[in-house]
Amino acid sequence: MTTSRPEARTAAQATFPRTSGRERGYARRDVDEFLERARLAFESPQSEGSLRASDIRSVVFPLVKRGYQPDAVDAALSRVEDAFAARERKEALSMAGTGAWIDQTRAQAQEILDHLTREPRHRFARARLLGYGYRLDEVDLVADKLAAYLAEGRPVTVEQVRTVAFRMQRRGYREEQVDALLDAVVDVMLAVG
Repeated sequence: MTTSRPEARTAAQATFPRTSGRERGYARRDVDEFLERARLAFESPQSEGSLRASDIRSVVFPLVKRGYQPDAVDAALSRVEDAFAARERKEALSMAGTGAWIDQTRAQAQEILDHLTREPRHRFARARLLGYGYRLDEVDLVADKLAAYLAEGRPVTVEQVRTVAFRMQRRGYREEQVDALLDAVVDVMLAVG
């Protein structure tokens, strides 16, 4: 017996196409339950255990046969994350004031820029001796583009940062460090709107 609301499941099922054949997609129940939780959290932001934009960005769903097509769900999650980020920005502005909020965002952007402009091939820790990590050259190329965005205002979209993917190599950059920095870049981009 399921405890989720039938109207929420029906709406979500009608929205996302399913995978077919041997393709795997996101587990439908997990997606439906998370989106319902996000809807409730957005409607009642003061509730205990409320979600933040970063929670939406980091959600992971199991892959199953006949699941929801990942691209469709990811696109919806990006829109949900944008809505949460806009609300968080509005709350931060009202609580801290515009000047303090700008100073905080500028400091965060400078910290990221300092990291991105480190010497190529030395920007992040490496995977252990026989381990695999993100390809150094690919990460360094993206780091250069993000540094140009932060320092010079060169065009980069939030979606480009969210969807960047790297191939793996032995002794590459540690994934969790690169991913954390990309998340921080998205936070800054969403903070400035």
